Amino acid sequence: MRTAVRRFLADHDIARRAGTVAVACSGGADSLALAAATVHCAAALGTPVHGLVVDHQLQPQSAQVARTTAAQLRRLGCAAVQVLTVTVNRAAGSGGLEAAARGARYQALRAAAPPGGLVLLGHTLDDQAETVLLGLGRGSGPRSVAGMRELDPPWGRPLLTVRRTVTVAACGALHLQPWADPHNTDPRFRRVRLRTEVLPLLEDVLAGGVAEALARTAEQLREDLDVLDQQASRLLTAARRGVDGSDLDVAALASHPAALRRRVLRRWLLDAGVPELTDAHLRASDDLIGRWSGQGPLRLPGAVDLTRTQGRLHVC
Repeated sequence: MRTAVRRFLADHDIARRAGTVAVACSGGADSLALAAATVHCAAALGTPVHGLVVDHQLQPQSAQVARTTAAQLRRLGCAAVQVLTVTVNRAAGSGGLEAAARGARYQALRAAAPPGGLVLLGHTLDDQAETVLLGLGRGSGPRSVAGMRELDPPWGRPLLTVRRTVTVAACGALHLQPWADPHNTDPRFRRVRLRTEVLPLLEDVLAGGVAEALARTAEQLREDLDVLDQQASRLLTAARRGVDGSDLDVAALASHPAALRRRVLRRWLLDAGVPELTDAHLRASDDLIGRWSGQGPLRLPGAVDLTRTQGRLHVC
């Protein structure tokens, strides 16, 4: 645990770029062990560590769990500890209770993050493998299958190479008392069934090493995606037209591969405020470049129209 955190802090020069580091701690083994390792490693850098405990109020004992977790963080040596109480809108969105709780949690953590600092999350290699499988199941493209980034400010994930069994062992070695969230074994949640049914079956059928293989696949995809994103960023800059750069020049994009054009369109449309873009939206948008036959405006989410006029793409 300490080796993983020490490497993360050194690789990303955390002592220089972040005066303070926060650790989001649910009270579970992953985040509790992360907090302990971070306090230990950050002390050598003179970097204070804050603890952030989110109480989702989804279970009767949640307030007591939050208080107990906060007390353990103080004993570990966190410079400051804050309990963030959130209200989860169970009716919000289409992702169910999991997605609603995640949204409320991240919003609270982002608001409580130290200015210019990072919030470290206890996601492990096992979480990464589950994320890759979820992305594959949704068919949502390489960006989803690439999983979680180690550094994605304001978030940091030092444990993406560490198995969940190691965090449990670390808590035992330090005599910490992690909380076992009953939601983590509730088969109503898709991720729980992946963890308890699908991954064990894959490990059995493929003779082990599946979680590590999925995590390696995610890392390889992220490296490729980073290169493509850099190319798309340069192409977007070259293709912008208009006084405020709000239009795209079709001719500047037409000679490039469709996969690169769609990356440009995705970034441009997101910058223009178009929400919830899907692969189908991007392919239809790209048809205005690669399969142009005089078609009319394309309706996109958010009641936005994408049009091609006089060799330029424009949103209105």
